[in-house]
Amino acid sequence: MALFVAPDAHTQTSYVATRVPADSGSVTAINHWLIQDSAKAQQSGADISATGYATKEWLPVSGKATVMAGLLENHAFKNNDVFFSDNLRAVQVPESSGNLFVTPWWYRTEFTLSKDAAGKHTLLHTNGMISSADVWVNGHQVADHGELAGAYPVHELDVTRWVHAGTNILAMQVYPADPRTSLSIGWVDWNPTPPDNNMGPWRGVDIAQTGPVSLSFPEALSTLSLPDLSRATLTVKVTAKNLDTVAHDATITGTAAGVPLQQTVHLAPGQTQVVSFTPSTTPGLALDHPKIWWPLGMGEHPLYQLEMTAAVDGATSDHAASSFGIRSVTSSLTRQGYRQFFVNGKPLLIRGGGWAPDMFLRDDPARMDAEFSYVVNMGLNTIRSEGKLENPRFYELADQNGIMVLAGWECCDKWESAAKTGGSTWTAADMKVAQDSMASEARLLRNHPSVIGFYIGSDNAPPPPIAKMYVDTLRAEDWSLPIISAAADQGTAETGPSGMKMAGPYDWIPPSYWYADKLGGAFGFDSEVSAGADIPRLEDVQHMLGPQEQEALWKYPNARQYHASADWSEFAVLTPFDNALAARYGAPTSLADYVAKAQLDNYDNVRAQFEAFNARMDAAKPATGVIYWMLNNAWPSLHWHLYDYFMNPAGAYFGAKKANELVHIQYSYDSKDIVLVNHALDDVHGLQAHVRVRNLDGSVRYEKQLQGIDLAGNRTKQLTTLPAVAGLSPTYFVELDLASADGKPVSRNVYWLSTKQDVLDWAKSNWYLTPLKQYGDLTALTSLPAATSEVHATTQREGNDNVTTVTLSVPSSSKTVALFQHVSIRQKAKGDLALPIRWSDNDVTLWPGESIVLTARYAAQGTDEPVVEVSGWNVSPQSVAAGATHGTDH
Repeated sequence: MALFVAPDAHTQTSYVATRVPADSGSVTAINHWLIQDSAKAQQSGADISATGYATKEWLPVSGKATVMAGLLENHAFKNNDVFFSDNLRAVQVPESSGNLFVTPWWYRTEFTLSKDAAGKHTLLHTNGMISSADVWVNGHQVADHGELAGAYPVHELDVTRWVHAGTNILAMQVYPADPRTSLSIGWVDWNPTPPDNNMGPWRGVDIAQTGPVSLSFPEALSTLSLPDLSRATLTVKVTAKNLDTVAHDATITGTAAGVPLQQTVHLAPGQTQVVSFTPSTTPGLALDHPKIWWPLGMGEHPLYQLEMTAAVDGATSDHAASSFGIRSVTSSLTRQGYRQFFVNGKPLLIRGGGWAPDMFLRDDPARMDAEFSYVVNMGLNTIRSEGKLENPRFYELADQNGIMVLAGWECCDKWESAAKTGGSTWTAADMKVAQDSMASEARLLRNHPSVIGFYIGSDNAPPPPIAKMYVDTLRAEDWSLPIISAAADQGTAETGPSGMKMAGPYDWIPPSYWYADKLGGAFGFDSEVSAGADIPRLEDVQHMLGPQEQEALWKYPNARQYHASADWSEFAVLTPFDNALAARYGAPTSLADYVAKAQLDNYDNVRAQFEAFNARMDAAKPATGVIYWMLNNAWPSLHWHLYDYFMNPAGAYFGAKKANELVHIQYSYDSKDIVLVNHALDDVHGLQAHVRVRNLDGSVRYEKQLQGIDLAGNRTKQLTTLPAVAGLSPTYFVELDLASADGKPVSRNVYWLSTKQDVLDWAKSNWYLTPLKQYGDLTALTSLPAATSEVHATTQREGNDNVTTVTLSVPSSSKTVALFQHVSIRQKAKGDLALPIRWSDNDVTLWPGESIVLTARYAAQGTDEPVVEVSGWNVSPQSVAAGATHGTDH
């Protein structure tokens, strides 16, 4: 793909010793290691961490590489594309035998300290270890794997006594991981288990230089006046620690939101003290008219800065800094017992997806930037993290983009093994790792305005002793946000009811399902739910599946697909989806036909899921939240994503984008209501709506125009209800247009519907699907004659991006609808697709005489002329050059 190096072809780094600045307060990330299996490197830690140790056959890897990620960086596999077909089943390394990952692996690096560092303290920060590690510095063991364990705990090691000016050696013996027996990271049914179980320092290791007093964990707690938002009070804290064997007076100075701070504290040898600043000690921390952080679509997302410095005897000793936002987050239970979130006093509908990092936990900042741009482009306002909690960059991007985050521990494996046994499967060591994990995550998350809550359980609430430990630990770390017992309908004594439901589905159901009043229908808070299979576009299917798998995908509904689920029988086959596709759209005649029909189905179903929750967000029995399962995938998958691993937006993406427009017009499958939705806070006045019902031949069977429509902020409005329309073709269309008072397009929505209803067999529901007694019939779409579409495209350069404008028009002389036209862009003729790409709209349907203008933004590459490709359900593929217009280059 154009922007990203192929996932399995990471560029090797030049490996020289990391230079650590002597400045007090400096923090330097180790950006490279050499790694080796302990079965080959059998020397002691003292030997391996000694100067002169030979590392001739060791592999150079990046600073946050797990063992598998490091092996992939070095192209260690006979076929390095472990994401293609089922290659991952047979991971093999040249000149190796047996299982690579049952023995510990060594990580070794060198760092240099300057002579100016004399008198300074050198601290190692390990930011999470899967599963645990012994740590050695210059021949001395400084930590044992019994104390340095767990994917999430941050550990600080003072190694001052063992380091010196010049080159120093750090070596870690990392122990094998197993998510069933350690509090690490597991994947359950998301994707195959990584062969190394993600063994390694996945969040990296930092080296800090400080004077005698260190600073850590800066925080800014805000209390906001409601409902006027005119005042906020800040409480600022930082932890000061005397690292010396003699007492020191430390002067703590800094600023919070521009307000000066200063306090002097006396610290006994080894003493740790939390230094606090409040409006009573620092009146400036009572802010008038603060800048308020709002979620996407509801306002801006301003951030403030917190800067802290410790000085001892007039010399700088350490620094600590953080950004933060001012906002209020609360939640309560509706009368029906479901959780409702309020931000800055305003109720809002949580609309999000479940996050997956890369399967090998590879750190790719450019990709993460692009993924957040997709979340924003789809109009989602929330990401849920079920475990796989991310690095600080993730939360910084969420803050900057106004994307709320619901974080929490993962389901299954060791994390929830205690839930069914009352905690008896956890040892005292497990409890310590879990407590350290909770404290570390609280400190990481608490300053981020994007974070709105934490799930202390996922599929199951933790048993009483563990629940109490989590809640007590969060409170001790000044956690002020909702603490949720589980993503399922369970509670704990400390948190009360979860206010969540996790009733499925996870597999195919029809669009009408979402309007039901039971199970996964649009009421309450659905913590994870979707119709299962999400089929990528054809080029991606061919990129991920081998020839036999491609054939099986469209020919054999009961065939197991490794890229659906490697282990779980319920999801290893796409039978419910395939049967529905054949019944509703007609049996596939080729792989291309299967993928084309899947795009229609995915668009329709994803749109309906979000729209159903939209429609009921202010109902008497409100829908308060929906998390699409999932947002993305850890590897190329046929299941559960709104955009695929290759970042190529397809039907599911554009269905979500359509449903989550800020101001939106939609059709209700249950009541035939036409509903307007406003997710913004501002009222809209003078809207114009145009409703048409069309037969398959395009003839209009019903039409209604409405003008002067007012739509309140953060509300819905029932506009009209479609009457019974006589003379409908078995497959027909509903076309909705919404325009502003001056006629500018606001929202456009087209539905393809059947006069034969999908009928659900509710009595036979299980935890992941509800079967059908009868399928709707959309097979007449296959009989649509070929349509004509005219394409015009231009490109303008804006900074480092290209912005391509595409006008699609169907001539009045055309005889039929141009159904589901998809537009792609290549960087040049026959070149790579321009990805990632943000479209204003796509997968659009037009009738004769209609046109639409689409825009796309993507990274510019080279000077070649981009090429726009258009295809559709009944539109022949065509390509046009997107010539440049005069633009800006700033």
